[in-house]
Amino acid sequence: MYASILTITFCFMAVTASYADPLRQLADSLPRKLSGWTVDGEDRYFDDKTIFDYIDGSGEIYRAYNLRQCMARTYSKEGSPGIVLDLFDMGTSADAFGVFTHDLEGEVVAIGQDGRWRPGWLNFWKDRFFVSITIQEENVQAFDAALELGRQATALVPKQGDRPKLLERLPQKGLQRGTVRFLHHPIVLNYHFYLSDENILDLSPQTDAVLASYQKGNHSARLLLVHYPNAKLARKAAENIRQHYLPDADADGMARLENGKWASSRLANQLLILVLEAGSREFAAGLLREVN
Repeated sequence: MYASILTITFCFMAVTASYADPLRQLADSLPRKLSGWTVDGEDRYFDDKTIFDYIDGSGEIYRAYNLRQCMARTYSKEGSPGIVLDLFDMGTSADAFGVFTHDLEGEVVAIGQDGRWRPGWLNFWKDRFFVSITIQEENVQAFDAALELGRQATALVPKQGDRPKLLERLPQKGLQRGTVRFLHHPIVLNYHFYLSDENILDLSPQTDAVLASYQKGNHSARLLLVHYPNAKLARKAAENIRQHYLPDADADGMARLENGKWASSRLANQLLILVLEAGSREFAAGLLREVN
């Protein structure tokens, strides 16, 4: 009787642990063999502290999107290039989408959400997961196997992820859709648009930001929206911008930059709106007005 209770308790704990770890559940459901490729070695797992042991150069980017856990797996086939599968549990669909937007190059493919393929690399997001599949050498059969692995991973994640609500506030006219980046961290912002060595916007895991490019006629601009957890933090960031980035702004909040382009800011409760490097004063003013 006592042994039976122990057995039941152990089984319950094992099932609970499995459901508590969605990344391992997904990894365990993926095939060990695929079109002649077979898993080579053990799966490796990394968290936000050990991710640098695996991805030295870009580990900080995943940390900037609140990485929970990463699983790395290699498939091998004699005489063929290896296929590397990386599954990232980002905790939320917003951060899975965000880390996906860090690199938007490639051809759109119907795998996962917003799947992209460029030579040697398939990546997509779905729900809380970001999926990266790398072929170590260009090969038609390996390409087909990578696509099939991506389709199987997609099928195993039952729910579509929601895009961050902040995207709904972007004006649609003139928006260059392949340039939309969602972020929380100054390191990501400075990668796509250098603003300052200092974190003058007070970006943090509690702030959502979206950066996008616009084109209207011959004029272009960048638009940055930052939503803060409260109005006090938003006011502080708006003051930092006026002091450190737009010190020469006129009474309308417009400033002409050294390169001849225009920048401006507006605060709407918890939302800070920044127009960056607009081709004309009128374009900058129009974008400020059009934000939802």
